[in-house]
Amino acid sequence: MPLVKIYIKLKKGVLDPQGKTVKNSLDSLGYSFVKDVRIGKYMEITVDDISEDEINKKIEEACKKLLANPVIENYSFEIVDNKNQ
Repeated sequence: MPLVKIYIKLKKGVLDPQGKTVKNSLDSLGYSFVKDVRIGKYMEITVDDISEDEINKKIEEACKKLLANPVIENYSFEIVDNKNQ
């Protein structure tokens, strides 16, 4: 069965308070070389063995309707062969 890897991140210009908190914590631990942190989401979804076109269509729809907030987030996804994993 195919595996879909979905990556969601905030659009540029959208404040990321969680990323700011992580960056401040890294600074306090001595990792001052880190200049910025942006927090995102990663999902893996196993889907039925249907055509790649159909998977693309359905995942695109799911991202727009539920998985991401298109107003403040960008998303991308890739379909991989789950047989070897």
